[in-house]
Amino acid sequence: MRGIPSLITDIRKKVFTEVARMAYNGGDYTQAEDLPYVIVPGDSPLHRESIFLERAIAGERVRLAMGLSIRPVQTRSLMTEGMDQAAIAAQYYEPPLINIIPYACHACPPKQYRVTENCQNCLAASCQQVCPKGAISFVNGKSRIDPEKCIKCGKCAHACPYNAIIYMERPCAAACGMDAIDKDDQGRAVINQNRCVACGQCLVSCPFGAIVDKGQIFQVIRSIMQGDQVVAIVAPAFIGQFGKSSTPEKFTTAMKMLGFDRVVEVAVGADMCTIEEAKDFLEKVPQEQDFMATSCCPAWHAMVEKLFPAQYKNISMTLTPMVFTARLMKKKYPGCKVVFVGPCAAKKLEAIRANIRSDVDFVLTFEELQGMFEAKDVDFAEIPEGESMREGTAAGRGFAVSGGVAGAVEDLIHQTHPELEVKTARAEGLRECRKLMTMAKAGKYKGYLLEGMACPGGCVAGAGTLLPVELAATVVGRYQKEADNTSPLDSAYRDVGEELD
Repeated sequence: MRGIPSLITDIRKKVFTEVARMAYNGGDYTQAEDLPYVIVPGDSPLHRESIFLERAIAGERVRLAMGLSIRPVQTRSLMTEGMDQAAIAAQYYEPPLINIIPYACHACPPKQYRVTENCQNCLAASCQQVCPKGAISFVNGKSRIDPEKCIKCGKCAHACPYNAIIYMERPCAAACGMDAIDKDDQGRAVINQNRCVACGQCLVSCPFGAIVDKGQIFQVIRSIMQGDQVVAIVAPAFIGQFGKSSTPEKFTTAMKMLGFDRVVEVAVGADMCTIEEAKDFLEKVPQEQDFMATSCCPAWHAMVEKLFPAQYKNISMTLTPMVFTARLMKKKYPGCKVVFVGPCAAKKLEAIRANIRSDVDFVLTFEELQGMFEAKDVDFAEIPEGESMREGTAAGRGFAVSGGVAGAVEDLIHQTHPELEVKTARAEGLRECRKLMTMAKAGKYKGYLLEGMACPGGCVAGAGTLLPVELAATVVGRYQKEADNTSPLDSAYRDVGEELD
């Protein structure tokens, strides 16, 4: 559904816009009680059975956008409950990051095969013949599957000449590569937080908009409004996310209009990361470890830690591009606040790790930033061009797409050690990442550099993006070609990474 305008994307944009507007207009968080009526106006529901339910869901969305937890439905509480602690510039959200609003969940059916109206009551009855459990019979002239006997093997669906049997699965569960979606006693989806790695793929896959991540829009704006020097470090996947008119030069102007002191591309940190990971690989593989895995994707990182703890040591200890860039900004501008702006929900959890909190003060997704642009009436078609971001290389900008990290490291090693053969393997999407690590655990990737991306397509497919994945990847490719330099060795910060690490 990513990149397809819908009622869900409209509501999310309204929530982010109104929270941002409230923060810019003095930060009186008690106004939040009125926001559900602004977000859901009128007296008729748009898509739920009741406008009161729609407003209740909107209220929880507002709370989550401000980093607060969902209120329990069993007790009465104000929508602003706890906002006095959250509505300050230094506040972090607390896990869980990804949440399901219970009464927004449709309680979609779990995995099952279902006979549709396409069934023709054919004489061959192929579906019945191939079923190994005798779970299919004719009832009122149509095939019927007994769910108690069905083992979900799918043989009936493959055998039906009319494609009358379909496979159904919760969209959120199908999207979750960690199998972290369970159900409660009412059949509604719940997240097993012990397995969740906050990739956010369930969030963008739920057609009812019931899954929401926590945010820091309000806190970022309050930091700006109280006079902090707030520096935005922007992931390379930003290009094109805010419309055709949002050139890098206009983007810097727009960010200044929001109150950011300066804008820096995280491709700078990606170049440092490339140099340090290449060093890591050359030093450790195969002398100290069989293979090395890239460090950049936090959800991939967390997946390995949870499911393959014995292989966790094989992940490069190099800092991620976000942290490299943030540390560079803290060094150049002592006392500044750093906001990472990117496509990824999991970066929010990375940023609150104890060893990173002092480097990255806030994290915004592109979707949340769009709400800030809306609140300040920023029109990219009308604003002038500002400074260009020219420090990142083509290699660093390529981190935004699947294969970009491993490709950059491999190319750099070929530059410095042309005699060496570098073997790489990569996976995108957590199910494929799990397969990759299973093979690595079995010894199939000795001497390899492995890249894992939790989102199919890479960072351009993150939960906080606005563009269709294919279009975003194409735009990033053009952005790479516009870079002044190709190799991280041409970066002005080529020797800074080791100092910051």
